[in-house]
Amino acid sequence: MEKANLRKAWGEALTAEGKINKDIVVLEADLGKSTMSSLFKEAFPDRYFEMGIAEQDMASTAAGFALAGKLPITGTFAVFAAGRAYDQIRCSIAIPQANVKICGSSCGLSDFGDGKTHQSVEDANIIRAMPNMTVLNPCDANEVKKMLKALLKYRGPVYIRINRNDLPVYTSPDGAYEIGKMYPVYGKAGDVCIFATGVMVGKAVEAAQRLTGEGITAQVINISTLKPLPPGEILKHAAGARAVISAEESVKTGGLGQAIAGILLESAQGSLPGFRQIAIDDAFGLSSHSYEELLEKYGLTSEQVYRAARKALG
Repeated sequence: MEKANLRKAWGEALTAEGKINKDIVVLEADLGKSTMSSLFKEAFPDRYFEMGIAEQDMASTAAGFALAGKLPITGTFAVFAAGRAYDQIRCSIAIPQANVKICGSSCGLSDFGDGKTHQSVEDANIIRAMPNMTVLNPCDANEVKKMLKALLKYRGPVYIRINRNDLPVYTSPDGAYEIGKMYPVYGKAGDVCIFATGVMVGKAVEAAQRLTGEGITAQVINISTLKPLPPGEILKHAAGARAVISAEESVKTGGLGQAIAGILLESAQGSLPGFRQIAIDDAFGLSSHSYEELLEKYGLTSEQVYRAARKALG
């Protein structure tokens, strides 16, 4: 399986779009070499603003750029983007619906070496709860590039999570990305419907392949738009399934799984399918020697997705 780095894809896509749109400005909080926004800096130093370790100031300054007609994109680690600048995002970006794009890099457990202070297991859930915010979570490098084009065209605040590591490529580089659309990446509708996001898309595909080998019809749906989450799309893909699984690299509280469960419950006309969540159980991360070691520790594996599907089927 081909793998590619999502941070590199982000930096390359930023630079490519900067050549097309002269209104794009990039603000960074001392982490440009890690988030790869430094590629934009090399190409357009006059449109790149190093804000230092001052995420709150960066968010407010970005709002000012938006008011002035520019297209600001901020960058830092996800844990700082969603945590340190929460009030500024809420008051200066979300409430006035400022046209600011926020990149939360090294999301989830992907910054495996720096421990729980730098691992963002709750950033997507926090930002999803904020009115007027759109939240995106690409599963691979191709989706990062297509997603950037879509979010730049979209009018209003957008938060995008970027994984730190190389991930398998499941999407095509061709075609446009549509915010709010869900994309099947494996299998066909039948016994099991697995809704997965980010790194868990790959784990879900591995589990679905195993289920298929056992004669169980399984389909994997890539939910790369965490908000908005159209109920009609969820219900369309889950229709007829005997088991529905959600898989995310976030804590369960306020996450994708609970949102899907709510949609299924509210729409229930009769019996509900078996449902299981794969997510992090109310815990922060840990330092580790590898990303896969952490995913194993927190049950974010293809094995756990497979077992959840078997249990949901009874």
